[in-house]
Amino acid sequence: MPDFSRRSTEDEMMDDFALGPEVIDPIMDELEVVNKLLGGYKVFFNAFRQIKIKDGMSISDWGCGGGDSLRQIAIWARKKGLKIKLIGIDATPAAIEYARIKSFDFPEISYILADVTSNDLHTNQFDIVLSSLFTHHFKDAQWIKLIQKMSDCARIAVIVNDLHRHWFAFHSIGVLTSLFSRSEMVKHDSKISVMRSFKKADIVKMLQEAGIKNYKLKWMWAFRWQLIINSLKTL
Repeated sequence: MPDFSRRSTEDEMMDDFALGPEVIDPIMDELEVVNKLLGGYKVFFNAFRQIKIKDGMSISDWGCGGGDSLRQIAIWARKKGLKIKLIGIDATPAAIEYARIKSFDFPEISYILADVTSNDLHTNQFDIVLSSLFTHHFKDAQWIKLIQKMSDCARIAVIVNDLHRHWFAFHSIGVLTSLFSRSEMVKHDSKISVMRSFKKADIVKMLQEAGIKNYKLKWMWAFRWQLIINSLKTL
């Protein structure tokens, strides 16, 4: 039985930025299906109701992968009659190329090939910075620095959508990927993702160490954490 008491430090195959399109493309297809099945996009839309997205806002998705979250947000914004700017950031060239192709019909979405820890991203560059199933790729000390940078780059708020480390999530994602996935990488990484993810105490402790106090942390189905950090710098 895996040890759910602490975060795993085992690497995921997906952490290799050099993966080519022959590997990345089918994985991005599958991850979009998994996100739809498990309601992952609801974490953002619930947060948007609290933040109150307005015309002209810029929203950046860090570790955007194939851009599926941005496309869902673009569709949502169009239905709301909102004109917003969406920017995806990822360090894997094949993922960015896939995202650009899939987002051809969404002129409001653009992509930047960059490591989120680099100097390519700067203070107040975006109104909102969000991430989906991304921050668990960082070890504790790295996570703290990442969250500090996300808050610095976001003029208004940071939204983090990530996994809850729990035995049920671990076993259920194993069953789900065995039934629906053809990718050995997805089957391998999905369980490791759960083991690298968070219990509430983990997040609270790291936020405290990061010096971040103005936040909301909420559990959402299916075994997701919604973290909203108020980084408003216009008061």
